[in-house]
Amino acid sequence: MELSFDQMYKATSENDASFEGIFFTAVKTTGIFCRPSCPARRPKPENIEFFSTSKECILKGYRPCKVCHPLEKLNETPPYIKQILTELSEDPSLKFKDNDLQKRGLEPNQLRRWFMKNHGITFQAYQRMFRINSAFKRIQNGDTITEAAFNSGFESLSGFGDTFKQVFGVSPKNSKKQGIIDIKRVETPLGTMYACAVKQGICLLEFTDRKVLETEFKYLSKILNATIVQGDNPHFSLLEEQLKEYFEGKRKKFSVPLLTLGSDFQHKVWDTVCKIPYGETTSYKQQAITIGSPDALHAVANANGMNKISILIPCHRVTGPDGSMTGYGGGIWRKKWLLDLEERNL
Repeated sequence: MELSFDQMYKATSENDASFEGIFFTAVKTTGIFCRPSCPARRPKPENIEFFSTSKECILKGYRPCKVCHPLEKLNETPPYIKQILTELSEDPSLKFKDNDLQKRGLEPNQLRRWFMKNHGITFQAYQRMFRINSAFKRIQNGDTITEAAFNSGFESLSGFGDTFKQVFGVSPKNSKKQGIIDIKRVETPLGTMYACAVKQGICLLEFTDRKVLETEFKYLSKILNATIVQGDNPHFSLLEEQLKEYFEGKRKKFSVPLLTLGSDFQHKVWDTVCKIPYGETTSYKQQAITIGSPDALHAVANANGMNKISILIPCHRVTGPDGSMTGYGGGIWRKKWLLDLEERNL
């Protein structure tokens, strides 16, 4: 996907994050290079040059911007937060108070801002979600309500009951028919993704900046009669391991269990997507022919767009009839990046 100078300059002028990963902006007068979405003041066109990779910028003598941090992964979780999340995953009953954070040299308000931006809740609320997730699973596995509450870090049954009902809409003793969907942020070279999982497997894998995420979350909750709650899931570790291998060019097929939710027609389309060989592409028309509905191009395109499990169900391998980069929920630049990755490692 070749972009003109004017297109890239327009993107940087508008701080357009949809061009993340496509190019970097280098400023001749300051010797600094930035992301397209950098909020810093935009210099004149004659003082700018564009590069495809951060490596090219560095080789030309440019330094990374201290405002947009172009060498960091997009929306990546800071290491100190990763450590805290790991500890919570291992023991959901843990309670990190402001004093505990300060002893680690961390500023509580900084954590609060990060969690509000990336999860829409405070750090304290995030911890409560982990505890309530743990308690829910304990009850489902046969623990008494009292055992589940106190073993998950709650200090009173009344407080536990109120929180449980607030999150799940039912009391603990009436929760047997209620389900839970675990959610986790997953880091990738293309930006952070949300992964959702249930007992059967991964049911969602989407980039966090996808606009329809909220709609997809509501659909999952409704169809599975379940609440999406921060928590760990056995499928997450395998997912992260295999995604890492994929991005390193070492994996061409995934074996992570999946739970796909859709109509019979959508499942037919997704099945054809999963059969597209690594490093190859197909068109909507060919998909339609394969499933025996040669005139259903629009329906096939819609079905591809309704796929909620990116990369594992590789809709990025579906292009226009002439091989052009057609729409992709994660952004055209990500689609091109994934196809280039596969072509290099074919």
